[in-house]
Amino acid sequence: MNTIYNCAVILIFSVALFAEFKESLALSVHSASLKDNKYRNNILKDLSNSLVRDRVKRSAGSGQDGCKSLQGHESTLKNNTHTYAFNDLSGSVSLAWVGDGTGVLLVLTTFQVPFFMIRLGQSKLYRSEDYGKSFQDITDLINNTFIQSEFGIAIGPENSGKVILTGDLSDGRGSRIFRSQDFGKSFTVTDLPFHPYMQITYNPRDSNILMVISVTYDLWLSEDFGAGWKKIHENVCLVRWGIDNTLFFTTNSNGSCSNRGALDLKKTSDYGKTFKTIGTRIYSFGLSGRFVFASVMTGKGSMRMIHVSVDQGEVWNMAQLPKVGHEQFYSILAANDDMVFMHVDEPGDSGIGTIYVSDDRGIVFSKSLERHLYTTTGGETDFTNVTSLRGVYMTSVISEDGSVQTVVTFDQGGKWRALQKPWNGACDSTAANPNSCNLHIHASYSTSMKLNVPMLPLSEPNAVGLILAHGSVGDAVSVMSPDVYVSDDGGYSWSRALKGPHHYAILDSGGLLVAVEHNPTQPISQIKFSTDEGQCWHVFNFTKEPLYFTGLASEPGARSMNVSLWGYTESMLGQYWVSVTIDFRQLLSRDCEESDYVQWLAHSDDISKPTDGCILGYKEKFLRLRKDSVCWNGRDYIVTKQPTPCPCTLDDFQCDFGYYRAENSSECVEEPDLKGHVLEFCLHGRKEQLQTSGYRKIPGDRCEGGTMPERKEIDLSRNCVSNLMRPELLTEANSMSSASIIAVVITVLLVSAVTGVLLIKKYVCGGRFLVHRYSVLQQHAEANGIEGVDELDQHATECSKIQYHDDSDEDLLE
Repeated sequence: MNTIYNCAVILIFSVALFAEFKESLALSVHSASLKDNKYRNNILKDLSNSLVRDRVKRSAGSGQDGCKSLQGHESTLKNNTHTYAFNDLSGSVSLAWVGDGTGVLLVLTTFQVPFFMIRLGQSKLYRSEDYGKSFQDITDLINNTFIQSEFGIAIGPENSGKVILTGDLSDGRGSRIFRSQDFGKSFTVTDLPFHPYMQITYNPRDSNILMVISVTYDLWLSEDFGAGWKKIHENVCLVRWGIDNTLFFTTNSNGSCSNRGALDLKKTSDYGKTFKTIGTRIYSFGLSGRFVFASVMTGKGSMRMIHVSVDQGEVWNMAQLPKVGHEQFYSILAANDDMVFMHVDEPGDSGIGTIYVSDDRGIVFSKSLERHLYTTTGGETDFTNVTSLRGVYMTSVISEDGSVQTVVTFDQGGKWRALQKPWNGACDSTAANPNSCNLHIHASYSTSMKLNVPMLPLSEPNAVGLILAHGSVGDAVSVMSPDVYVSDDGGYSWSRALKGPHHYAILDSGGLLVAVEHNPTQPISQIKFSTDEGQCWHVFNFTKEPLYFTGLASEPGARSMNVSLWGYTESMLGQYWVSVTIDFRQLLSRDCEESDYVQWLAHSDDISKPTDGCILGYKEKFLRLRKDSVCWNGRDYIVTKQPTPCPCTLDDFQCDFGYYRAENSSECVEEPDLKGHVLEFCLHGRKEQLQTSGYRKIPGDRCEGGTMPERKEIDLSRNCVSNLMRPELLTEANSMSSASIIAVVITVLLVSAVTGVLLIKKYVCGGRFLVHRYSVLQQHAEANGIEGVDELDQHATECSKIQYHDDSDEDLLE
């Protein structure tokens, strides 16, 4: 029967299928799509002086002159290369790793086309127990049911072994899920009394607890891994797991999620038995790190203010930003347990703005980087967290002439600088001075512009200091074909590793790098690999029959020794998916020993200098693999580090509220508009006066003693508008006598009238410390199928001179 069906599909849709494979073959690996991109014309220029530092190498050789081929690598890898051809014509493939170190990989292939108002589709499910070297067709375990590719494969947290597939019921009464608790060996079918609107989500701390929103906006919960379901709330718009089994969600009693400024924010900590409203007039909300964010309507029109909570929504504070006008939009770029990075756009949809960084409460913000690139069309930004070394972030800025350049910070936004020119890279034609230029990294903006950049910058927490990225060397990002560059010290120094665009992956905790040349129009047959962090590369011909390559797949966590090349081959009937898995374990046959590692001091030029390497208040010494050691780190490899606190210096402090660092200066100076003014902000419902010399300690900094700039916050004992989410919290009950009550009421009314006018003028109608609003957080919008672009019309507020522009609003949380 399957053969007849396949033949029918081929006859009817062969032309559409051919176009689908040629133009939009998609390989989805953990929800990351692999895209083919082309270049567009965009000439760019320099921002600041390069950081000139000669980094200490961990081996005597540096460069490819001393590269020697690994003895017998061709035959060794050939004996450990496994090819699997999938016998179906599906146009998309979704991959999901089940567990950590289990070797279990599930592959869902999907083919669907519209046919006279009917969706014809077919799904097939495959399972591998050996990291993709071989597969078993287990489609019969799901009764040949069509699985909805938009929901993908929902994998349980950690090594729970739980898997959920969501399928369609032919009679349209509901949906059907297939549940597995044994890493996909068997499945139990359960019919749902609703249609899911989003992918079923696990409680991160208890994989038996599931939640999902239905297409009718009801919130459903299961406490027995999907065997039984109960509806716990109606009219739910967005939902997210918090900590301690808490669910946060927005709801509207009138059943409309389109009126987002009238939403209530609720939470439940007992799986729907009780609910607590923690905010009203909510536009959107989000969670990141230990912070909960909410966008709150302040009154008529579209004015909103950001509120932040660090105790799961019990107490809220307005985020305080100096000199932020109402015609600007903002975006949460990143948030961790220490601080928040926020982009505030310049007026007029310019595509640039300023990055502000918060204090450790996520409330008081100060300027970190000006002219930061953030597009108004699609909300693209190159802001990248380098996870292989603490405190490191890269992003792009736009110079006065419109060119785009890359800058980096090594201290969580305290200072930014241009990337150093690679030691083996020459300045391209964009450089005004052929002997002086910088490296510039291609990231999200380049991919959005359809440039030939197949992968974003890559780093892994267990591959200390290692970064792989596409880039160009000049005065700005070049339109010419990018090359692959590698940094082994967290972004201080770089070297060109591969010419031209490539797909790449990190294996064995950085002990092995693999790369495949990006050439979507030509079939490929070679893979490149390096055992010395990209200094030397070796080539392996993995097949005699080249395939059209679509992407690399390796187990998340960068600990595996197996990598799979996915692509398709052509035949008379069509194109078929092919997976080629290469096991490098036998190549690195020797286990690493103590002598294979060397001590390395992060952020340091000279390990002998007593103050060198002090970043964010302490030094970190790591044991790292020697570049010339060809051995296996192993799955149990643990990053070994030795932190040592440093005395405080001005480098441990960022500019305080109302201060900023001028270009090419390390000194914090007052914002021009605030010179001579008393600095005040609203905190915990009380007005605070800030007395500062212009510096505050960087969140997460651990320095001890040394230089400590003067700074203190003085409680002025005056209430301020700080909790618009629950204004009733600002009123206080008392048990005084009737006479006392009357006297107090009269006094309060008089003081409130005067104070109210002053507060409205200062904080609402153009005061110095206007708090900016934010819109739908992108990650939550995407998770629930809702667009994250703010599209409200522009409305005037009660203050005639203040307006919000919502036509380019975009938020981003990572």
